[in-house]
Amino acid sequence: MKKNITRILSIVMAASVLFALSGCGKAKNADSASAQENEAAAKSAVAQRSSPGDGKKVYFASPLFNVADLQNMTEEEKTKKIFDKDESEVLKADIVFMLLDGHAPDEGACVELGIGYATGKRCYGFKTDARSVEYGMNINPMITGCFVKFFYNLDGDALFTELEEYLKANPL
Repeated sequence: MKKNITRILSIVMAASVLFALSGCGKAKNADSASAQENEAAAKSAVAQRSSPGDGKKVYFASPLFNVADLQNMTEEEKTKKIFDKDESEVLKADIVFMLLDGHAPDEGACVELGIGYATGKRCYGFKTDARSVEYGMNINPMITGCFVKFFYNLDGDALFTELEEYLKANPL
């Protein structure tokens, strides 16, 4: 799983750099009029509900954790520090990518997705395994409903190819 996450991060980061260098997401063909409208609506929502970004910052929501200095803090202080930092980083981002692998999506990542969605960020999700708790569905529709695009493929290589092709045709 760690190898897959690293590969997905590389693809997303390369796409965000290409996006920044290409004039910030101008349409590449006539078939993308609807995509342009969706992009304009997302940019408008971001401008109205959150601090403006530069179109380059991607927040990666997953059950991965960074090292944090939480020494000599109460449980309440640790909770506040972690929440405030994560919330701040989501709000600074322009795009949220969420990893949904596992039996159920990570609770913290779900909150990060909700913050991103509620503040007009473009949200994307991906899943590379079949474990799930939903009845006959891959993921809860309250989660997938937040996504501009949801990538789901049990074949990691096929998922990477799909992600790369999507990002070539649909700049972040």
